[in-house]
Amino acid sequence: MDKNELKKFVAARTAKELKDGDVVNLGIGLPTMIPAFLSADVHVTFQSENGIVGTDPKPDPTSLEPIYVTDAGGRPAMVACGGSYIDSAASFGLIRGGHVDATILGALEVDREGNLANWIIPGKMVPGMGGAMDLVVGAKTVIVAMEHTAKGQPKIFDRCRLPLTAVQCVNLIITEMAVIRITPEGPSLEEFNPEFSLEDIQAATATKLLISNSVRPMV
Repeated sequence: MDKNELKKFVAARTAKELKDGDVVNLGIGLPTMIPAFLSADVHVTFQSENGIVGTDPKPDPTSLEPIYVTDAGGRPAMVACGGSYIDSAASFGLIRGGHVDATILGALEVDREGNLANWIIPGKMVPGMGGAMDLVVGAKTVIVAMEHTAKGQPKIFDRCRLPLTAVQCVNLIITEMAVIRITPEGPSLEEFNPEFSLEDIQAATATKLLISNSVRPMV
């Protein structure tokens, strides 16, 4: 599986977590691929923390109307039919008020308690923390959609080593290898990619995984 196919695989599986009527915030990178994999009967309102409710997930680059607006990741953005622009205070009021059903974002590291590190690597320049710190504590569900490893090294640990974005905020981790739910007892392996054995998945994970009684192949 090449890198592009890997991302599509993760995005397609993550899309199955969204329900009709959900208000969803997508992080930059892989999560922006998710709208392409939504079922036709699932209608989702995408929210961008910089002030868009009802973001068009696929702005038309051939539109004669100039695009002066960007999403939170700096990409050109448009409002879908029925959407609206709001100011930053109202946008973060939605987030902090618990009105976002799910936020889906990438991670540098996640640990067995659901702690998340996704905003800085000490000594490296980064664009800023964005709205992640508010989103992961304000959204009803936090899903990390990412590659299971980085250059062959684990990204899921007993304890995050990088500065935390938030503590005990992650509900679900979806990678090209597995679907892992964070539970009070620890990370529970619920689904696995049949291309990998359970031993392969554990070897790529730097914390002990619990195996769900109903573990099944990813679809």
